Amino acid sequence: MQDFTDFFWTSPEGLPLHARDYAPREKAQKLPVICIHGLTRNARDFEDLAPRLAAEGRRVLAVDVRGRGLSARDPNPMNYHPGTYAADILALLEAAKIEKAVFIGTSMGGLITMVLTSIMPEAIAAAVLNDVGPELSPIGLARIAGYAGLASRFETWDEAVAYARAINEAAFPGYGPDDWDVFARRLFDEKDGAFVLAYDPDISAPIKAAAEAAAKTQAEGGQALAPPDMYPLFRALAKDRPLLLVRGGISDLIDPAIAERMRAAAPHMAYAEVPGVGHAPMLTEPEAWAAIEKLLETAS
Repeated sequence: MQDFTDFFWTSPEGLPLHARDYAPREKAQKLPVICIHGLTRNARDFEDLAPRLAAEGRRVLAVDVRGRGLSARDPNPMNYHPGTYAADILALLEAAKIEKAVFIGTSMGGLITMVLTSIMPEAIAAAVLNDVGPELSPIGLARIAGYAGLASRFETWDEAVAYARAINEAAFPGYGPDDWDVFARRLFDEKDGAFVLAYDPDISAPIKAAAEAAAKTQAEGGQALAPPDMYPLFRALAKDRPLLLVRGGISDLIDPAIAERMRAAAPHMAYAEVPGVGHAPMLTEPEAWAAIEKLLETAS
């Protein structure tokens, strides 16, 4: 029995979008929680975390970012970037009549949260950045770029599970066969007798375009443009609100040096590390959940 209802809204240009809507388990009027997943994932990533949050007396909206899950695919793949996604979240807040919420962002979801800080900071009461920050390790970025938008269809369930494991085993070395079966069910949909990843392969188009532009510039003897400086957005997110960084202990996207720089830039930010897990924790691990519970105590 599912413990959520489907919530649909439309993007600023009319694209149908979807979130899982978990009702609070008690009548306490606490701030709702918006959960935003990573690049190739969807709302199912929060299927264990969201009920816990709802049990704390909070409405939880676990978003399918455009191009993922039950949200529509964008006919213009170049729209797949955090600025567009942030505008979609603002439309969600309006449709759901939410003025302020706690934001939990995994990977790309954390970047979207930082962008939101520059658009509507008053909507963010507190935030959790799950294994993401204003700078990212090129090692982890290269790994993600290596599989995003590639293989997407498998004829048997065993093949789908094997793919999920091959891509993610380094991040979850303690998982067994049952864990990988559950993990794969979050990633795949069954369609026309086969199993397909629950995202538009074209979500990687802006990433590939940026890489091709950089390669062309270098080949012509020019200097590639530096990535945008996200630290101002990060500092703004950390200012005057509770902020928590959760890091996977063996993450290849937020390495220890990056985590230390983030903590230096935001001295009041809370920090939790999940041992033996890479990018990205599921946030139900004891270390992560205890830190989230503590943050929620400050966000009534």
